[in-house]
Amino acid sequence: MRVAFLGLGIMGHAMATNLVKAGHEVSVWNRTAGKVVEGARPAASPAEAAQGAEVVWLCVSDTAAVESVVFGSDGVEQSLSEGVIIADSSTISPSATTKFAQRVQGKGVQWVDSPVTGSKAGAEGGTLLFIVGGEEPAIERLKPLYAAMGKKIFRMGEVGRGQSAKLVMNLQIAMIYEGFAEALTLAAKHGVDTDALIPLVNASMVKSGVVEYKAPFVLRRDFSANFPLRLMRKDIRLALEAAKEARVKLPGLETVEEIYEMAIEDGHAELDYAATLLLLEKWAGVEVKGQAA
Repeated sequence: MRVAFLGLGIMGHAMATNLVKAGHEVSVWNRTAGKVVEGARPAASPAEAAQGAEVVWLCVSDTAAVESVVFGSDGVEQSLSEGVIIADSSTISPSATTKFAQRVQGKGVQWVDSPVTGSKAGAEGGTLLFIVGGEEPAIERLKPLYAAMGKKIFRMGEVGRGQSAKLVMNLQIAMIYEGFAEALTLAAKHGVDTDALIPLVNASMVKSGVVEYKAPFVLRRDFSANFPLRLMRKDIRLALEAAKEARVKLPGLETVEEIYEMAIEDGHAELDYAATLLLLEKWAGVEVKGQAA
């Protein structure tokens, strides 16, 4: 298929690379110039990248970026024609997604929200999970592209529902990790051997995918960004905004947002979201690490 891929960040670059490897004809654009994908055609603007494309795939930072890339002065809107599908793997506002879909519908263009989970390793290995909102025929057309970049898709309903489900997922990830980080901090303060604690956690009902994935990084003090803390903070805010729109109270997440705010003030915005631990350690006057650190 002819695909315009817009956004070559931590996730997008690997996703576009896997589309090329699968034999698709890919044009790429990135807001910051200089990023290239071997085998893909570079474009000077979103509009240029989208010319002649059957599918426009987005993976950019936030709601405002999606709006700019699609509807801005050099956005893809001017290159859209009937039958094109816009698939958005950014994590953005569900209500804005619905509005964006309505704006392109008049051109005969379908919008499929397609946020992902699986982190950097999943993007590189082509094992992402796609959390999808949209019409079944459009999703069916996208299946060869999903297969090139991921291992499974979960349709959550109509347009916007994929984004809602992604926010629900990240809400849980943020809160589960925060509980883990606080537990590690208290354990360290009490002199509990961290290398002995992790096998206990993983053998009990406390076990989770978040802990299994993050624990090795944390114990060797590796806070390089698989998912930057600033972007998790953005998703937490999106979840709180969506909750406000729906008149839902999320007191636990409101507290976790405060931790993220303070961690960013401490200079950890570009580290992995696991770096909220650094703030807890600072307050407690301890350092969590395993024997391998």
